Amino acid sequence: MSVKHEELVSKHEELVSKHEELASKLEDIKLYINGEFVDAEDKGTFDNISPFTNEKINSIASGQAADIDKAVQSAKKAFKGEWGNLKQAERLEYVYKIGDLIEQHTDEIALLESLDTGLPIAQTRKQVSRSANNFRFYADTVKSQMYGEVYQVDDEFINYTVHSAVGVAGLITPWNAPFMLETWKIAPALATGNTVILKPAEWSPLTANRMAEIIDQAGLPDGVFNIVHGFGETAGDALVKHPDVQLISFTGETTTGSTIMKNGADALKRFSMELGGKSPIIVFEDADLDRALDAATWGIFSFNGERCTANSRLYLHESIANEFIEKLKERVWNIKVGDPLEDDTQVGPLIKTEHYNNVKNYLKIAEEEGCEIISGDIPTELSRGNYVAPTILLNASNEMRVVQEEIFGPVIAVMTFKEEAEVIEKANDVRYGLAGYVWTNDIKRGHRVAHAIESGMLWVNSQNVRDLRTPFGGSKDSGIGREGGHYAFEFYTEQKIIHVAIGDHHIPQFGK
Repeated sequence: MSVKHEELVSKHEELVSKHEELASKLEDIKLYINGEFVDAEDKGTFDNISPFTNEKINSIASGQAADIDKAVQSAKKAFKGEWGNLKQAERLEYVYKIGDLIEQHTDEIALLESLDTGLPIAQTRKQVSRSANNFRFYADTVKSQMYGEVYQVDDEFINYTVHSAVGVAGLITPWNAPFMLETWKIAPALATGNTVILKPAEWSPLTANRMAEIIDQAGLPDGVFNIVHGFGETAGDALVKHPDVQLISFTGETTTGSTIMKNGADALKRFSMELGGKSPIIVFEDADLDRALDAATWGIFSFNGERCTANSRLYLHESIANEFIEKLKERVWNIKVGDPLEDDTQVGPLIKTEHYNNVKNYLKIAEEEGCEIISGDIPTELSRGNYVAPTILLNASNEMRVVQEEIFGPVIAVMTFKEEAEVIEKANDVRYGLAGYVWTNDIKRGHRVAHAIESGMLWVNSQNVRDLRTPFGGSKDSGIGREGGHYAFEFYTEQKIIHVAIGDHHIPQFGK
């Protein structure tokens, strides 16, 4: 055995040992129902697997229909009782407190998130900080913007609107950036006065459990917030079909979203759906190419490529394509692929072996479809993890599966164009419409193209910078509805109109 090989083996063993030591300190996870951490009714569990070692981290209680029903009944009782009767200021104090507690535990939550998902810890720290701000933001927004309108009719009527909480909200969240995305739903649901049952993704349960512990510490009344871990086919399905759950907010894959809507249709539930994406980034010849390169690289390779708004389709004007591609290759070769718990890691392992196999299969499809595959390196000491190196697909074209279908990994397909109308047509030629990015120094063209792209969200000369006040959501197969800012009120509250007569208006006198 060579000295270099011995060093790699030693480094590998050291990294694995670090992950296993952290996992050994974690307790098994229970459900959180009616203010208590409890086992599933049938005592069932499932294993939580590390994306870095592919070894078991801990056991997770596996909720079933009976556990969902127990959680719903406790949430319904809280909504009709103590929580529903709180004054707004008292309710929002709890919401602010949750944000403060998250901030106090930022480093710990970020570590758990990286251990569980494979996301680099430098990125999870920022996500957790944003999560704390989500609670404060929604508390502020409810205080300042959740108000009604008044419509006066001469001296006969005053008509006014009020917002009231809907009831029990079922929140189904994904495994990519799970903690941050959970707060996007939990914060507005609680701030507007609903009670919550969270069904987190089974692949990333650690920080969801930490959320339950924080909310328990914040002292919310029993039943206001509940977590039922489990699988979509059992716990998720029971939540969607439960007659006492009025709202379902789902973030995840498009086909699953369609199934959820079918299963909840009989109960006439309201849905918010943030689904898949295959977002274009368009770089015109007059763009600031270095900044566009920064944005394109960050937009597809951050979060390990597991992000719904990733710019996975790159369209380059043919006059700058060769230069841009050469610089993109250099970036890909220099991206630091490493242990997600190390501060300088930029890309970590994909969350699960099944997902890793799916992404690798798309790379085979790309090769079969005629793409040239340019890929970075994966260090030998990372061999046990679900690593896919940052990858560029050259010679791609719009009809290919790897351009039409969501890969959800660190893979970007590169294509060229000549004219504005041509690239708009190509950008729109997919089933998805979540996000889009346009780079040009011709501001008229920037606006024009942004208007023409079929997408719920567009950024011009910008990476994916999220303003919490703005609506978030997609068009086409990328979703239904909008959350974010006061737009969340349309989903999480019922708007009631109250008509008050202030004079003696005419009333027909039938039968008099």
